[in-house]
Amino acid sequence: MKEKIKITATELFLNLGFKSVTMDDIANEMGISKKTIYTHFNNKTALVDEVTGSLFCLITEGIDLICAAERNSIEELYEIKRFVMEHLKDEKSSPQYQLQKYYPKIYATLKKKQFDVMQDCVKDNLTRGVNSGMYRGNIDVEFVSRIYFTGVIGIKDNELFPTKMFPMHALMDQFLEYHLRGICTPKGLETLQKFITTNQLS
Repeated sequence: MKEKIKITATELFLNLGFKSVTMDDIANEMGISKKTIYTHFNNKTALVDEVTGSLFCLITEGIDLICAAERNSIEELYEIKRFVMEHLKDEKSSPQYQLQKYYPKIYATLKKKQFDVMQDCVKDNLTRGVNSGMYRGNIDVEFVSRIYFTGVIGIKDNELFPTKMFPMHALMDQFLEYHLRGICTPKGLETLQKFITTNQLS
């Protein structure tokens, strides 16, 4: 039952937002009493904490599998973006922004964990990109990996990038292209252009 509650809560939180969804909403969606939810979770904050922790693990495992496939560095970043967006329902409800605003402690913990995972993944991507001639050899890997993380977090700020003006899917594409154009060699730019063209046609 605990797992079923988490699955339903995850769907509702991602589609409607962490703030908007109440314990009543979750109970009604499942056709159970609110009391049943409270036997497994002391309060909504505890439920949000469990849901975000589980989502983080799921996404981290998926990213690890993508990285293990050792695609070319450019394709790998797009594949990670596709996977994350799929699991976060295209971030329609700005989950990260709502977490930051209404559950700052959970957000701070999650951001630290995200940073640790992303640093390893992005630094590895940058190093392989340099070695394969896709990225410029003179990039500062430590700096670029941190600026990339800052950008990924920054574009999810709903006040800076309102979703009505910047749908998340398009915004992520724009950000990725912006990032890659800054570090690619001519060979990398050619690969990037082919990738963008192919994906626009498909």
